[in-house]
Amino acid sequence: MRKFSISIASLLIALLAAASGTTCAAESPQPQARNVVLVHGAWADGSSWNEVIPLLQGAGLNVVSVQNPLTSLSDDVAATRRALDPLEGPTVLVGHSYAGTVVSEVGGDPRVTGLVYLAARAPDAGEDFVELAKRFPTMPVRAGVVTRDGFSTLREDAFLAHFADGLPAAKAKALFAVQQPVAADLFAGRTTVAAWRSKPSWYAVSTADNTTSPDLQRFLAKRMGANVVELESGHLSLLTRPQEVARLILAAAGR
Repeated sequence: MRKFSISIASLLIALLAAASGTTCAAESPQPQARNVVLVHGAWADGSSWNEVIPLLQGAGLNVVSVQNPLTSLSDDVAATRRALDPLEGPTVLVGHSYAGTVVSEVGGDPRVTGLVYLAARAPDAGEDFVELAKRFPTMPVRAGVVTRDGFSTLREDAFLAHFADGLPAAKAKALFAVQQPVAADLFAGRTTVAAWRSKPSWYAVSTADNTTSPDLQRFLAKRMGANVVELESGHLSLLTRPQEVARLILAAAGR
């Protein structure tokens, strides 16, 4: 009789779990992070996080915004590790756009408890991401890439229309003025690890993105098994939807 009662109880638990869309396995709560390291993408600098930083600081987090040189993947990885090295305690690593590659490489650090990707690349270890991206639509911003002396920039028309779209014109032009050239071969860099395979991950898809294909973003988020939100935004959701971006980062920080 006792075995029968236990079986009935187990069945009821399973049915309740199925009805609620959950599993019976207990989920460990996300560790509460102390720090957040923000990593910017191509054609931008650390100031691109200026709308998000005060929201995270107001929630009691220690925030560091990396200044990537964008000269090579190894240089950007080194810059991010320098920003991470002095920090103590659980840390969330956040990457926008190209910086998802950097986050995927650096995120194996034992202090990193969560990874957040915003319209970001998320290559597997050793993966040729350029070839992967060719399976998805080429976005309008690519027509505005100009390369001189081994470095690439975006023309002003492409920057305003396809990279900083959704922002007030004055703010978009200010961002254009401080855009950081990137090494022409930057995007060809390959990671040696994929931290998202071992760390909890969150992904914000920008549904109106003209720089990175939203379908590519959805593919990457699904592949990594990320907690996903979709934001009605162009490529710079960190500036157009800072409240939602901050909420996602806070969730990853266990806040």
